[in-house]
Amino acid sequence: MSSAPPNMPPGGVPPYDPKTQWRVYREQQRAAWRAQRDAWRAQRHAWRADYWGAYGPRVPSIVGPIILVAIGVVGLLLYSGRISGPQFWTWYGHWWPLLLIGAGLALLGEWMLDLTRSAPVRRGGSYVGLLILVAIVGIFAAGWGNMRPWIGNWNGNNSDFFNFFGLPEHQSDQQTMSQPAPANATIDIDNPQGDISITAGDSSNIQVQAHEVAFADSDAGANKIFAAEAAHLTVNGNSAQVKSNGDGHGRVNFTVTVPKTARVTVNAERGDVTAAGLGAGITINAGHGDTHLNGVTGPIVAHFSNSRHDFSAHEVTGDLTADGNCNDLTLSDFKGQITMNGDIFGDVHLENISGPIKLHTSVTDLELASLPGDLTLDSDDLRVAEAQGAVHVTTHAKDVDLSEIYGDTYVEDRDGAVSVEPAGAYGIDVRNGKGDVEITVPPNGAGTVDGHTHNGDILTDFGLTISGDEDKTVSGKIGSGGPKIFLSADEGDVRIKKGPAFPATPPAPATEAANPAPPGNARHLRPPKTPPQQPVTQ
Repeated sequence: MSSAPPNMPPGGVPPYDPKTQWRVYREQQRAAWRAQRDAWRAQRHAWRADYWGAYGPRVPSIVGPIILVAIGVVGLLLYSGRISGPQFWTWYGHWWPLLLIGAGLALLGEWMLDLTRSAPVRRGGSYVGLLILVAIVGIFAAGWGNMRPWIGNWNGNNSDFFNFFGLPEHQSDQQTMSQPAPANATIDIDNPQGDISITAGDSSNIQVQAHEVAFADSDAGANKIFAAEAAHLTVNGNSAQVKSNGDGHGRVNFTVTVPKTARVTVNAERGDVTAAGLGAGITINAGHGDTHLNGVTGPIVAHFSNSRHDFSAHEVTGDLTADGNCNDLTLSDFKGQITMNGDIFGDVHLENISGPIKLHTSVTDLELASLPGDLTLDSDDLRVAEAQGAVHVTTHAKDVDLSEIYGDTYVEDRDGAVSVEPAGAYGIDVRNGKGDVEITVPPNGAGTVDGHTHNGDILTDFGLTISGDEDKTVSGKIGSGGPKIFLSADEGDVRIKKGPAFPATPPAPATEAANPAPPGNARHLRPPKTPPQQPVTQ
């Protein structure tokens, strides 16, 4: 006889329990959800296995790291001053599409490489944002480069910078101001907008003429501008000041006559500066505008704050010290030392400089003991003709041509041809990267040669020993030997040639009658030298 469960009603049917039924139902639902979840996981793993099997592993592209490295290198060069910021952005604004072309070629190369793999791969796309940034910056740089000439003219001294809305122009001449100044006075001339012309007079008076220009829609408005920007002359003890405040709606052009013994300081924000006949030197703080000096005695100190600034000086007895970026630099007939520190974006012409010369830019370092002849320097070439004393040149991406050098020569270059023509038996040290090296030795030249080249030829007009195949060397003596001649071309030819004779000393400079002062910013060029009628060769 079997026993029934507790509380079993008659007939063997257990009583209905809602809680038990709900618990059973919930367990069934949980089991179903777990089964569904496991099925989803298995299906996802299967999809992933099929995907990886079809497309291979994910491999990052090399384009992104290359762009980051390039940005870092450019930033380091800009920060260290090895390259000029304005020059770089001008270049980048013009050539930035080449970076996209380079990135596209790199991606094409990766695609071709991936085709050779046994298992396909997927390339990462993290470089896309960098390419977009490169394009945006390039578009802005190109736009700024196209606008900069217009902005430069708009800001310049010869433009109506404050007349953007085309207001009528009004002109007025102030009454001439004149006051006596003590001997050896210090004169400060400040003009925020307008030209400044300074000449030295025979009297002890300071004389100021001011020509005012105002942009206003009425005479009353112009008169207010005239009153606000009017020039003032103040003499206090040994110092004097000529100043215009400028209210931003016009300009004032100064014509100032100073005593010959006065020391002059000029602050010009927007305007040309010309000075002639000064006897105690001048200090110039130049902004937008050009500077032209003539017949100045005493030290010249110049500070440039705008790369569009042209600077020229002629017939100077004294030292020149200049810093900052400028455009064209023209100097001639100097009796003193020249020191220039800053980038030069235009052309350089130096002629008849009796003192040492030091030019330092982000591309070129140049030192000359003196320059009886002339020098030209631009973005592609450096040429020196007739220098006395040691010559030291360090540059890159320029062709260097040094002729009639009366002293030892050192040249370090890359990506350019180097040619040196000594005027006698002097030491020569030329180290070039990608480019040829050529020296032309006169009949009275002599030296001990040590030269080599990689992947280049060696040609010589002298009985020197040449050896090697891919790496060639040349050695031996020219004449009686003596000064060391070291020539090195990593990727280029080495040529050692015979040349004509030169005078024992540099020829005397041409007379002033043959060399009038250049007008404005025109270059002062000496007559061409007449070569010897019967050059002596050996």
